[in-house]
Amino acid sequence: MRPRLAFALLASGAVLAGCATASQPAPAPAPAAAAPAEAPRLPSTMQWLYGSGEAAAASIQTYHAFRDFVLAAARSRPTQSVILEAGSSLDGPRFAPCGQKPLAVVLDVDETVIQNLGIEYDDALHAGRPFDEARWRRWEQTGGASVAPIPGAVTALRAVRDAGVTVIFNTNRSAANAEQTAAMLDRAGLGPARHGETLYLQGDVAAGSGKDPRRAAIATRYCVVALAGDQLGDFSDLFNVRSLPVPDRRRAAASAPFAALWGNGWFMLSNPVYGPSLRGTFDEVFPPETRWSDPQGETND
Repeated sequence: MRPRLAFALLASGAVLAGCATASQPAPAPAPAAAAPAEAPRLPSTMQWLYGSGEAAAASIQTYHAFRDFVLAAARSRPTQSVILEAGSSLDGPRFAPCGQKPLAVVLDVDETVIQNLGIEYDDALHAGRPFDEARWRRWEQTGGASVAPIPGAVTALRAVRDAGVTVIFNTNRSAANAEQTAAMLDRAGLGPARHGETLYLQGDVAAGSGKDPRRAAIATRYCVVALAGDQLGDFSDLFNVRSLPVPDRRRAAASAPFAALWGNGWFMLSNPVYGPSLRGTFDEVFPPETRWSDPQGETND
């Protein structure tokens, strides 16, 4: 085929193709891509407690102090426990005598020795969802692999046990889920925990979430030299009386006779995420004498 003829045939083919194309309907436009769902904002309290180096440092610091205090107590037996006796008040606390009972420590579980990362992740995805007791019990039953030990807890409890001091857990997890809770503590390196011996759960001694009846039962068998928790109720139910005003609750915890116990038998872990500590009005939290307003007034950034 000569080049001129080949060009003519190609040109005519292009024209025919163009006519065929023009006679067909234009394809429908592709559907617009859906905008990505906006990720929920992670609460700053969770960022701090579960993600920050500062929170890890604070809990390790607390557990160092806890360990050192307990080891010192094991070397020189105290005469009284750090558990309040029945009939005590915030103004007049009395502590259970030790006698010759073996030494023990009592710790809360949730956000004291373990972090509930699994359920807190789910809560963060569903901001504003109210607490659901049934959902929490399902977490107790199925979430044992989705936790992490509080930084510092594993090594501190190992040292305490090595010193011959019994480690007891007192938690408001359900007695119906005792097997799963004990397995979770073991898996996290915090056990052993045996229900009725070194693991006390809601429903074991008395109805309700108050921990004083369980502490009293433990104090009949042991000289408890240290308590650890993330809420004041982990030390005494007296702090959780609903009629106790927020400023009075804070004042009771921060003044005599209880001020002397912090770091000296009572050890508090930080928890800004949930619990009875998260209440108070502007007037209760900010006394009038502490308030400040910018003398320049409000400015637009």
